[in-house]
Amino acid sequence: MRSPCRSTVWGMRPDTPAEHITEAERLLRTAALYPEDHEPLTLRAAAHLELAGERVRATALYDQLLAGQELPVEEPHLVKALKAANLWEYGHEAEARAIIEGIRAAAPREASPWEIAAETLEAHDELTEAEAFFSTALTLLLAPGEEVPYATQSLLTGRHRVRRLLGVTHDAWDELADTLHTAAVPLDELHDPKRLWSLGSSDPGELQAEIARLRAELGVYRTALSRPFPVAVLHWPEDELRELLAGYPELASEYVSHPDHLSRLEAALRDLHAAGTPNLGIVTGTVPSYEAFAASEAASPSDAGLLPLYATTLAARGRATPWPPPRSAPCWCGSGETYRNCHGGA
Repeated sequence: MRSPCRSTVWGMRPDTPAEHITEAERLLRTAALYPEDHEPLTLRAAAHLELAGERVRATALYDQLLAGQELPVEEPHLVKALKAANLWEYGHEAEARAIIEGIRAAAPREASPWEIAAETLEAHDELTEAEAFFSTALTLLLAPGEEVPYATQSLLTGRHRVRRLLGVTHDAWDELADTLHTAAVPLDELHDPKRLWSLGSSDPGELQAEIARLRAELGVYRTALSRPFPVAVLHWPEDELRELLAGYPELASEYVSHPDHLSRLEAALRDLHAAGTPNLGIVTGTVPSYEAFAASEAASPSDAGLLPLYATTLAARGRATPWPPPRSAPCWCGSGETYRNCHGGA
């Protein structure tokens, strides 16, 4: 599931509180129609309510998700981090801190909860705590020598920014953040605390230099926000694949066995990665969802040509999980083993 950015809401871009509320209500109606996308749509609605200043209503949506009133929550730590950020903004600092500490203790294996919690601390000038949060997350999610997953890169960048504000010297992770940064203006310059003074300067040269930095920074954000949907490979859990083949035996030629399906999926992703294909992801299919998709396309679920289109549609709806996962994280196949000990082995 795509994590909601704190500064960006997908879809239309309302400008007034009333427009944000209207969009939130539209998203909630859509969530009721599409239960499989209930969680991301509800999170987007909550973000609109926050932008409208309706923070109590946003908190109610976060609580509704965490209570599992509609469906079991898929990313509870992400929802808790968003709730904590919202609570702190309207005066519930103690409760927000308790939630953030709970996230630290739970040690989730996804980057988004860590990033949102650390940025919440940073936004309230808790820089030492924010740096510790970023560092704890990277220690947990980034194994030495492994390729840095896209989602983890933002943790490196955030940590770099906070450490510049703290005035501490670079370490190996800061240097790695510098290496991964591709904009023309270096991270050290973008994260320079003295930039605030440049904004108040009357020197045209300083102002021009700051405009160049801001354009470079905006370019980085635009690149992140306009990333194409991942090249998504379709994964069927064992029970779903069994049900799929029982209902549509014509697809047996596509799936010899479940272990073979998993091996082929990993091999396909590695081949795509070796060919330089960016933003790879995995989407997990279910038979009811696939049948509904086939009906929407006026096609038969037994048509194998429908499978890639189904995968692309799931990815477009934010259902893709980035690949590869960190080697110490659970494997994408659901075995419960770490990736390095399962499909991430040599």
